[in-house]
Amino acid sequence: MKIYLEEGQALEPAIMDKLIEAAEFILEEEGVDTERAEISLTLTEPEEIRQLNREYRNTDSVTDVLSFPQFENVSEMPEQGELCLGDVVICRQRITQQAHEYGHSFERELVYLFVHSMLHLMGYDHMEEDEKKKMREKEEKVMDYLGLRR
Repeated sequence: MKIYLEEGQALEPAIMDKLIEAAEFILEEEGVDTERAEISLTLTEPEEIRQLNREYRNTDSVTDVLSFPQFENVSEMPEQGELCLGDVVICRQRITQQAHEYGHSFERELVYLFVHSMLHLMGYDHMEEDEKKKMREKEEKVMDYLGLRR
């Protein structure tokens, strides 16, 4: 599993390791080859994510995370070759705000938002109540596996 950070961005190695561990756990659960998989991760500022949210979702507000999947779901993914799953954009300021609000660390909030986004890249959504419940259960399973419970 490869995670490509936007040029000029960096995360502590321990946090990158946790993101990779989370991604690989999700991919293995979904039956996706971790060796071929890659995603792009960008940490951005509020105005940038607001602009993306406005442009791609017609929502003129700052959000914490946006996912841009390459495929609708796992069944559409090719069986051979590189597997670019899509792009993840996370608002750095919202990580800090939400970590404070929920009483946990920056690392835990970043990993949670990344897990949430990875599930979107796998085709999960939370628009309907049953979809939301299923997605939340998967998020909690990954966070428990990583030892990052609430």
